[in-house]
Amino acid sequence: MSILDKFKLTGRVALVTGGNRGLGRQMAQALAEAGAHVALTSREQERAEFAAGEIARSISVAAGDQDSSRTAVRLPSVRGYACDVSDTEQSAQVVQRVIADFGGLHVLVNNAGINIRGPIEEIEPEEFQRVIATNTTGVWNICRAAAAHLKAQRYGRVINVGSTLSIIALPERTPYASSKGAVWQMTRVLALEWAPYNITVNAMLPGPFATEMNTPLREDPEEYSKFIARIPLGRWGELDEIGGLAVFLASDASSYMTGAGITIDGGWTVH
Repeated sequence: MSILDKFKLTGRVALVTGGNRGLGRQMAQALAEAGAHVALTSREQERAEFAAGEIARSISVAAGDQDSSRTAVRLPSVRGYACDVSDTEQSAQVVQRVIADFGGLHVLVNNAGINIRGPIEEIEPEEFQRVIATNTTGVWNICRAAAAHLKAQRYGRVINVGSTLSIIALPERTPYASSKGAVWQMTRVLALEWAPYNITVNAMLPGPFATEMNTPLREDPEEYSKFIARIPLGRWGELDEIGGLAVFLASDASSYMTGAGITIDGGWTVH
């Protein structure tokens, strides 16, 4: 098998939580372009279906731009599902629906996340718990729901989306940093737990990207300047710069990698 063939995901089925926007949307797109069938989730069915339709159309257009001998190849399927990953029952249901609809499941991208910023005394306990429920418990719920299937087939690629705040800290980020630190540790535990079943578990640790979640920071000149000053490359990440890492971790090119946390942050955490 050539090195480029190792990156192909033809015939694989990937589930991307929070795949309707931001980094999740870009990763879902990249996995589909690499040949995977993609199921993506949002809390709202309409948003999930809209994003899935956009990705499916873009894949179709790209195939149409190629020569006619290649357009006959079956294109990846992309579907949207409603799921609140903080809900154990919904998480179990969406995993089973994906397996039933696509005939299997090979790749998990646990990306769904929220952020609430502020000094600890100004954050309500309910707000802290909401961030933990989505960012940490949500990852646990999806992994737990998929465990039996992945172990039975003795194959899986699990990609947990942490953050640079999994390993460093910023003030006024107690909910988010706590949740993402836990995701990093969960990744390491599951890497050990699932290694005997040929299931790899790795974490992506993105730095500042131009996502909807980071809009408040991008629109605050003072805060934006502070972030840029920390980044050796001197800029925030563009959304399309996340896809290559997702494809690598989902593919056979990363078959000897598990329990790793890979920063993609313009050099921020090098300091």
